[in-house]
Amino acid sequence: MKRLISTIAILTAPLALAQVKKDTIKQKDIEAVSITVRKPTVESKTDRTVFNVANSSILAGNTTWDVLRMTPLVSIDNNDAIKAEGEKVTVYINDRKSVFTGKELKEYLATIPADNLMKIEVITSPSSRYESAGSVINIVLKKRDDEGMKGSVTLNNRQNRKNSQYTNFNLNYHKKKFTQTFIGSYSDNTWAQNNSNIYNLYENNAVRDFTTKNIDRSKSPSLSSTSEFELNDKNNVGVILEYYQSKRSSFSDAEGTNYANDMFQDSYNRIQDLTGLSRTLGTNVFYKYYDKEKNKILDINLGTNYDSQKDMSDLTTSTTTTTGTTPGQIGIDSHNQTRNYYLKVDYTQPLGKSGGTFEVGGKMDFNNNVAPYDLSVLTNNGIVRTYDNFHYEDNISSLYATYSKTFFKKLETRIGLRYEYITFKVRQDVARTSRKDSYGTFLPNILLKYNFSDKYDLSLTYNRNIWRPWYTEFNPFLLPNSDGFYSRGNIDLQPNPSDRLYMKFGILKKYFISARYMYTDQDYWTTYATENGRTVTYPGNFSGKVQKYYVFANINQTFLKNKLSVNVGFGWYYIDNSDFNEKNKLEGDKYISYWGGSTNISYTNLFNKNINLSAWVEVSNQNNGNSYANNTNVFHNISVTKIFPKTQMEVSFQLMNIFKRPNFDSTTFSPAGTFRNSTQSDWYGFSLSFVKRFGNQKVKTNTKTDVEKNGGGGK
Repeated sequence: MKRLISTIAILTAPLALAQVKKDTIKQKDIEAVSITVRKPTVESKTDRTVFNVANSSILAGNTTWDVLRMTPLVSIDNNDAIKAEGEKVTVYINDRKSVFTGKELKEYLATIPADNLMKIEVITSPSSRYESAGSVINIVLKKRDDEGMKGSVTLNNRQNRKNSQYTNFNLNYHKKKFTQTFIGSYSDNTWAQNNSNIYNLYENNAVRDFTTKNIDRSKSPSLSSTSEFELNDKNNVGVILEYYQSKRSSFSDAEGTNYANDMFQDSYNRIQDLTGLSRTLGTNVFYKYYDKEKNKILDINLGTNYDSQKDMSDLTTSTTTTTGTTPGQIGIDSHNQTRNYYLKVDYTQPLGKSGGTFEVGGKMDFNNNVAPYDLSVLTNNGIVRTYDNFHYEDNISSLYATYSKTFFKKLETRIGLRYEYITFKVRQDVARTSRKDSYGTFLPNILLKYNFSDKYDLSLTYNRNIWRPWYTEFNPFLLPNSDGFYSRGNIDLQPNPSDRLYMKFGILKKYFISARYMYTDQDYWTTYATENGRTVTYPGNFSGKVQKYYVFANINQTFLKNKLSVNVGFGWYYIDNSDFNEKNKLEGDKYISYWGGSTNISYTNLFNKNINLSAWVEVSNQNNGNSYANNTNVFHNISVTKIFPKTQMEVSFQLMNIFKRPNFDSTTFSPAGTFRNSTQSDWYGFSLSFVKRFGNQKVKTNTKTDVEKNGGGGK
């Protein structure tokens, strides 16, 4: 860590001093100076932190997934789960909720070129407009509406343990009232990962020790189209079409041994070959009404999302005991399909001369998902086949209202209430198990901000949230894993409600100190159990109080006429798991204390030679529910970009985690035992990118979004 910080300091300091000297000399020949005001790289607002990346060198050669990893307050674990301040998040793209989660979301965001990014918003206190599931990450893409044709093409080659290539293009055409945008990409990526595991089961003092090597390869084309037509100054209509495909193959080799009461039981080797094809098609038809004079906004969205994921997997096992070796083979075919249909209406307008703003809206979501499985097991008596067909259907209807007003020109307020009602049906055809349930919930939120002066302000927010399980987490069908264990869902899984209280103190609009308190009396995390002699992992409900405390300090500074931008954030976490552990008979720590933080540094136009530098460092732990981190990871990225204005070309070179490779090492506690997993990630290496631009590259943000944020503390 010291070596990393020293390297960044040595890199930045002499360049900064050299730049000061060169700029000072040139000042003698300048009679008039024009100052260009540029947004800071990181903005800390009442309910969100905004990562402005539109003009940053961090975009060159990266995907949206790469930039998201470098966003302040955001962390990503070894399972590709995205978190903000250590908690789960819901991801939106241009205020449209993404249908993807986990690895599917990673693959999709990796197809969106970072060159198309305007900013990433980490909304820690979302308003009633958002479907409440904790914090929200809103990815805002650029909007180009200058006349004519413009765009860019990017070629990227990345060397991790294996080599990967990535290509994308952006094409935009604007003529009078019509705007058309195309975004396309193709990636050929190879990802390697090593796992080391030690499982200690309380029953018979069993110990399982095994290692796994994985190599995944995917070839993924994607294409999105946005067509927008301006009917007049107040009315716009448009259509968004998105298509994504991924053809992938995976190879896994696992070796392990089993002991019971210090006596050798067996050793095994399991090889898994997987091939899969996934396709996603999304459509969205929208209508926008915006009266700039009266600040009235009507937004209507009607859309569908379809996702198909088909996998064929073969597992070949060789088990050796004191009496000999037994071969085995398992085949798994699956074809999961999700269908989503939605209608969303949102209306905002000022209320008379009072200065208040009222927003009201609603959404109807319909989901129809199916997950069929065909499991074949080769035994001494032949092939035994097991079939399963899992269905999930739900309807989520929601209504929300928000009132915002500023009193005495100093006190900003926002009060909102959201009501959600869900009806869902779960059915497993073969086992003839089913569940039907429905419930409604009120989700209030409050925001207060007092401006003592132009230099000091204090804000306080409260949110009630509810996190619902993903549909596959309900599926009770038992599937073998490459590690020799089995996994399934839990048809009785319940949602997890929580309450959050957040306070932030701002000083000089550059320094921010925030504190958060989160409380829940129920949660669901990965658990383990012994069923019919098999060790099974599944999502389980855990009752018991969990209280989390969080203090965070953030500094945002610019130097050298806004050429050098530095953002530093540092947080301290304290978790009280005492009641949670006692009720669930877990032997983990009752009280957890740890710290983490991140730094973003960017330098623009070094030596006036159109050279941009950027560096990012993150220090984080992976403490989640009943899992505890055994080490602290340091992630870092250093990039240099050279811009050629006349030819509109860019060349970028990146170094990723070159000083220390990430290692995710954590222990999970359950009533069945303790499970330690150490994952050596492939998040290291270097990449080289070439970008060719053409046409007018000026962009502007979405005016509607800016108006909403200026009128009540966010959406």
